[in-house]
Amino acid sequence: MDRPWLRFYGDTPPSIDYPHVTLYEALAAAAKRAPEAIACDFLGRRSTYRSLLASIDRAAAALAGLGLRAGDRLLIAMPTAPAGVIAFYAANRLGVVPALIHPLSAPPEVERYLDMTGARVALTLDAFHGTFARTNPRRPLETLLLARLGDDLPPLKRVGFWAAKGRKIPRVPPDPRVRWWKDAVRGATPDAGVPAGATGDPAAILFSGGTTGEPKGIVLTNANFIAQGMAAAAWVGMGRADSILAVLPIFHGFGLGVCVNAVLMAGGTSILVPQFSAAIVAKLLRSAKPTLLVGVPTLYDALAKDPSLARADLSFLKACFCGADTLPRPVKERFEALVARGGGDVRLLEGYGLTEAVTGIMAMPLSEYRAGSIGIPFPDVDATICRRGTTEELPPGEEGEICIAGPAVMQGYLDDPQATAQALQVHADGRTWLHTGDLGRRDADGFFHFVVRAKRMIKSSGFNVYPAQVEAVLYQHPLVAEACVIGVPDEAQVERVKAVVVLKDPAQAGEATAQALIAFCRERLIKWSCPRDVEFRADLPRTRVGKVDFRALAEEHAGRGARP
Repeated sequence: MDRPWLRFYGDTPPSIDYPHVTLYEALAAAAKRAPEAIACDFLGRRSTYRSLLASIDRAAAALAGLGLRAGDRLLIAMPTAPAGVIAFYAANRLGVVPALIHPLSAPPEVERYLDMTGARVALTLDAFHGTFARTNPRRPLETLLLARLGDDLPPLKRVGFWAAKGRKIPRVPPDPRVRWWKDAVRGATPDAGVPAGATGDPAAILFSGGTTGEPKGIVLTNANFIAQGMAAAAWVGMGRADSILAVLPIFHGFGLGVCVNAVLMAGGTSILVPQFSAAIVAKLLRSAKPTLLVGVPTLYDALAKDPSLARADLSFLKACFCGADTLPRPVKERFEALVARGGGDVRLLEGYGLTEAVTGIMAMPLSEYRAGSIGIPFPDVDATICRRGTTEELPPGEEGEICIAGPAVMQGYLDDPQATAQALQVHADGRTWLHTGDLGRRDADGFFHFVVRAKRMIKSSGFNVYPAQVEAVLYQHPLVAEACVIGVPDEAQVERVKAVVVLKDPAQAGEATAQALIAFCRERLIKWSCPRDVEFRADLPRTRVGKVDFRALAEEHAGRGARP
């Protein structure tokens, strides 16, 4: 295969020798190399590699004591905090497959995730006990492990957290399923036995839109995470001296795959950020001075406008990457100007990835910039453009579907062989290629350009929103006859969620009904998926075969411009 992009690699190796180990074994190897180096920093509480590994071993013993064995699933609904990270690697040590979801998921969503995974043990924060209590999965939840966010904070910050937020968390009522994470781990005796599992075994289930826009479980192996993590580390020369702000959450492929796993395999420091806020990130930039920063456009836009960074030293930044949404040129320029004023010289570079390949699998080289490009493939990753609906590869300059081949490509969709067969297709070269559902083109030098998502999905503030899921909820409301959910331009969120609704009784149209529908969604969906606006119409546009034409609605609203 022609790989013109290799000449832009510089010092990055075109191929990497990946160890045939599990994620736990890769972390243990890093701990052996530098046991006293700082692995994680959680709001000032630091853990060395030695202490992190010891915590993981105790947690693995605790999970084993609950009856979890190789092949079982563990649902993790945690923010980016030590308990979630420790549980992830502890499960991996046992060969248990963790499924990670957003901790703010609504009860119906949690119930669906439990049904999809068959998990009988879950880990979440005490604040979300009520969410799990309102679920009734097909396979009853046997154990609900509850962690307290304050348990992992330094003493003074723990007191501050209790005063500001902790005391407002409702007391957990009597529940025979509840075990407290801290007590379970502290009381466990580590088992020095051989870790279970192999590099080709499933290591995690993450959730994304698949090729149809419906949320699907994506099964990723140890080998997938190791290959993607080592390639991403090689791209920026990541090593022991590096630290990264883990702003993206651990239920997100980039948050888990790069901000945690890649940096830990490389022996660096993951600075865990449990809640996104520009103020928190700005403060950590000033105090922790991370060498690497990754995020979505809204993060960089907020940082560029933060007055506390106007005169801050930013010379420590080694690389900054933006993904998940298209990076507006003004945002890029404002952030780069901020860094330059702070003594730095990094450029904000775009990349591209998807959960079906863990996360980022191409990006701009540090030494190169092409306006509007998402970059070139990482080591051992091949990419091409195919004519939509076929495996026919197109020449440079022609628009088609972005297809990916390489060691980071998923094992498949959870219990969905039909969707897996649609996404993973064998090409004429005999290799299996991931058909991403995204449209793009490639130039003669091998730089790729993203055009649009062919699959129906909205990106709001960096989060995936699946219109079909939101519409399904709206159709449950007794007033709704038809609904179509679209993403409309928004200066702050890039896209915001809007519902266009036909009511059974048009006389009910009005602000009160709009707010009632939004509230109805908020009871059943995570807040990022809920419509911000509701527009009432007498009918919806149709395609020639009679389906609701969501593309026509989206194009109509795109012409109205972004709302500030």
